[in-house]
Amino acid sequence: MSTPAAAPALPFEPEFVAALTTLFEETIAFNRALGLRISEVTATHVTGHIEMRPDLVGHHLHQRLHGGVISATLDAMAGLAVMAAIGARHMDEPPAKRMQRFSRLGTVDMRCDYLRQAIGERFTLSAEVVRLGSRIASTQMRFMGANGALLATGAATYVL
Repeated sequence: MSTPAAAPALPFEPEFVAALTTLFEETIAFNRALGLRISEVTATHVTGHIEMRPDLVGHHLHQRLHGGVISATLDAMAGLAVMAAIGARHMDEPPAKRMQRFSRLGTVDMRCDYLRQAIGERFTLSAEVVRLGSRIASTQMRFMGANGALLATGAATYVL
């Protein structure tokens, strides 16, 4: 006996995506300091990117990205994925009301595995929610170089 397929998620309204983008890129000061930008937001997956800058270098001789920048951006992207999943769960509400649901979102636990040196001009990040419960969400994240090489992975749990 097979399980029925999940119903496809409705696309988000432009005003919901705009509100998430403003919150993520401008209102959250640390994301702004990192230069973190959203590329795509869906109910099941988010992507973003950062550009290398001299103030993000962790090792001056090799010009590689600081590990703290990698873990912080993975954490931020996973938080965005949780916001998108919560937003998708409550599509019956207006966008402004859905945006209020994120006020208590916080990281409970996070793991980051550094696989390769992060050297380059641009890095791409992605995150998805593995499970969205009523109080806890579990996520998986990826940090990639410009050529698509996987540089780091992460897994995190968030309190809703």
